Amino acid sequence: MTLDLDAYFARIGWKGEPRPTAEVLRSVHRAHMLGIPFENLEPVLGSAPSLVLADLEAKLVRGGRGGYCYEHNTLLSAVLKRLGFTVTLLAARVLLGAAPGDIRPRTHMLMRVDVPGGDTPWLADVGFGAVSALLEPIPLVADAELFDGPRHHRLVHTPHDGPLELWELQTEKGGAWEPQYAFTLEPFEAPDFDVINWHIATNPRSPFQQAVYAQLTRPGSHLALSGLDLVETADDGTVTERRLPDAAEALRVLRDDFGIRVPEGTRLPE
Repeated sequence: MTLDLDAYFARIGWKGEPRPTAEVLRSVHRAHMLGIPFENLEPVLGSAPSLVLADLEAKLVRGGRGGYCYEHNTLLSAVLKRLGFTVTLLAARVLLGAAPGDIRPRTHMLMRVDVPGGDTPWLADVGFGAVSALLEPIPLVADAELFDGPRHHRLVHTPHDGPLELWELQTEKGGAWEPQYAFTLEPFEAPDFDVINWHIATNPRSPFQQAVYAQLTRPGSHLALSGLDLVETADDGTVTERRLPDAAEALRVLRDDFGIRVPEGTRLPE
């Protein structure tokens, strides 16, 4: 299909000259992060979201919905390709929240983006559902640091036994570096993520089957819903938490606070 770039730019509130430059990459990435929420309604209600581009446009661009990493990054990768960037899909093991010694499967989608004529590739990722997610792409260079205010990230190489270099994205938290995810530069293709998406959405042990997760970065703060727990983190680090009384209130918060156009008749598990 032909992606409607004008509709996408209107959805994320981006205005500019659509050219394949590093500045356009940075500004579109940030606008996407501020414009489209993260959410997992389909998996928690028992189905796998479609990764077909027409369906993603209908849902995320025109439908007032959000999505999780495969949806967000599939959509952005299509946009960037249309603009003239070269995009390579990658897969990462999420380290955030893992216990020491845990080896998680590679389930997170992210992207290497190359700018025409540029010397430095970029790591782009608009689908990491956490307050520590990248707001802007980071140069895909060892020891690169990014102050994507109010956040601070870096990329490092970490030792391992495989034949490919292992990269790790870290974020600064409390004066220390906290691992977010690890990846190699082995290219992945759309059919790989069809399989991963199905597993994550339908496996009864998947966390995305257990509770609603929603994330929204706003000017000045980040809002996160996990089940019935609502957390707002201000840019200065101030955290406000409250427990919602029931699933009906969670639906109202998704609509009113996250701006998600929840389908009529949706009932969340209690």
